[in-house]
Amino acid sequence: MNATIRSEEIESNTAEAEVDNNLAAVSEVEAGIRDFVRNDIAYLRRPVASPETAPLEPNTEATVNNVNSLIQRVAGTSLAEIEKLIAELESLRDLLHAEGQRVQREISGYAQLSSAAMKSTRMIADNVTQWKRAADGLRNS
Repeated sequence: MNATIRSEEIESNTAEAEVDNNLAAVSEVEAGIRDFVRNDIAYLRRPVASPETAPLEPNTEATVNNVNSLIQRVAGTSLAEIEKLIAELESLRDLLHAEGQRVQREISGYAQLSSAAMKSTRMIADNVTQWKRAADGLRNS
């Protein structure tokens, strides 16, 4: 029984280490995605000020400013929505991880309970067999 429990513990520990490695990899990928998104739209947040560009006409400059403002608002809203979605997915991942660990503990408990029930059943069967032999021995004498 101890060998069975220890092998189950080793398998459980191996599975937990594998899950931890997978979570670390997922976190690393998520961080990379966040950095990529932030860097990709960072230029939209910064005002463009280049000394090499010639001054624009007032109408053109107002149009450019309106377009830049619109792009910044759309990008900002999209970025906020993406970050909100990432936060929701992270909380869901944490919930699933916790539930996975709970299920593993429940399965381990049921396996131990099943093992104990099998041992009790074997013990009862052995005792009944011994009583039957003793009864048969008394009848034959």
